[in-house]
Amino acid sequence: MTLQQDSPTLSKHHVGDEQMLIAGEWTAAADGQWIDIESPRDKSLIGRVPRGRAEDVDRAVTAARRAHPTWRDLRPRDRGDLFRRIADALEPEQERIARLLSLENGNAIRTQSRGEMQFVVDCFRYFSGIAGEAKGESIPLNPSVLDYSRREPLGVVGAIVPWNAPLMLSALKIAPALVAGNTLVLKLAEDAPFAVLAVVRVCQQFLPPGVLNVITGYGPEAGEDLTSHPSIDKISFTGSTAVGRRVMEKGAERIVPVSLELGGKSPQIVFADADEEWVVDGTISGMRFFRQGQSCTAGSRLFIHESIFDSFLGKLVDKLAALKVGDPLDEASDMGTLVNGKQFDRVCDYIASGMEQPGVEVALGGLPPAEGPLSHGYYTQPTVFAHVANRWRIASEEIFGPVVCAIPWRDEEEVVRMANDTHYGLAGFVWTHDLGAGLRTAHALEAGWVQVNQGGGQVLGQSYGGFKQSGIGREFSLEGMLDSYTQRKHVSVNLGR
Repeated sequence: MTLQQDSPTLSKHHVGDEQMLIAGEWTAAADGQWIDIESPRDKSLIGRVPRGRAEDVDRAVTAARRAHPTWRDLRPRDRGDLFRRIADALEPEQERIARLLSLENGNAIRTQSRGEMQFVVDCFRYFSGIAGEAKGESIPLNPSVLDYSRREPLGVVGAIVPWNAPLMLSALKIAPALVAGNTLVLKLAEDAPFAVLAVVRVCQQFLPPGVLNVITGYGPEAGEDLTSHPSIDKISFTGSTAVGRRVMEKGAERIVPVSLELGGKSPQIVFADADEEWVVDGTISGMRFFRQGQSCTAGSRLFIHESIFDSFLGKLVDKLAALKVGDPLDEASDMGTLVNGKQFDRVCDYIASGMEQPGVEVALGGLPPAEGPLSHGYYTQPTVFAHVANRWRIASEEIFGPVVCAIPWRDEEEVVRMANDTHYGLAGFVWTHDLGAGLRTAHALEAGWVQVNQGGGQVLGQSYGGFKQSGIGREFSLEGMLDSYTQRKHVSVNLGR
């Protein structure tokens, strides 16, 4: 693994002050407070965003409520056309916004941020194309009764997104919620707001005032105020399981529908016939090393059949050691940084805990260097713990960093039991040439999304979401839009009267 030197432009990037969007106007916080935004690449201050609180949230929700009737009654095809135009307008802005994302959350521009920004364009186009698909059904009860259902928008949606993939996750709230006829108040993560705000500035060129409102602020303040607001009709949250529990509590207080996309500790199961280079590459992708492991779908529990354990592990270590960790804006970097100091300390604590575990083998990595150019940012190296027990803390808790636990297994029933021995259930990966074994395992895994012989990311059109404590509801798809952002009304008409 190569730790790259600072680029010549390190610490010279500055975004400046941004504002929130409320009722079609760009505005500061009502009390004039700001949040400083630090770049994890060198810990430099790159700008500020408003510290939104209760008054700002109330203004945003009021604006969304006021805009809802007109937006709801707009033809679905017209709502879709607006998002098609937004996607076209975003196309030439992709590079600029991708660089903002790398600057603020540390993901490498080449391996991550450009692809995430492309997803935003694709997402808006996908949902623009299914705007007219919120259809009901008719039931032929008898010739004198017209009996049918309608899909209607819920009203004002309050949505909260995290910092690890803010562009992708914001697009997955904005597009389906608005295309379905709702209005939206979106609370951004305070660590990575600039790229999303740049997208929203383009959106606002096409959307009526109040349809889309965006708040910046801290979770315990703006987030809590949003989920508690009496005029919110639906809460959509992506983030940690711990915070998701709190969001669900707030929804339960008013019987408001809640959708949650939460954490994971996803298993990857490598069968004895899969000791090949392409499988190693796939598991690296599945472990989300190119996002520094900061992904809820990261396949961080790597179950390798005992007959190929040493051989497969050797290939894995060699490939990970060749990854270049460095400045996220450098084209040569494969991996960038963790998002902030809090996350950096958390990941280092897990690594230190794993290194102290009796019987563990640190096959690669460990604690980050305390000296040198990259010690000035939140850089961590890929870390592989070998011969891990499934019950250990590093194997059972979500680390959200570039750390994988390699666990040997002997028989299929045993590995499925270990894979399912977790309160998470978001994703899973299976690697084998035996189609029967692959499908049996995929069907047996208690996870909402399982891939066999591939380790890529989610694709638009898939209904993506978790089992158990990894979430409630689905995203990425037509079904996700209908289930999350519409409600069914049934109408019966007596034609004989």
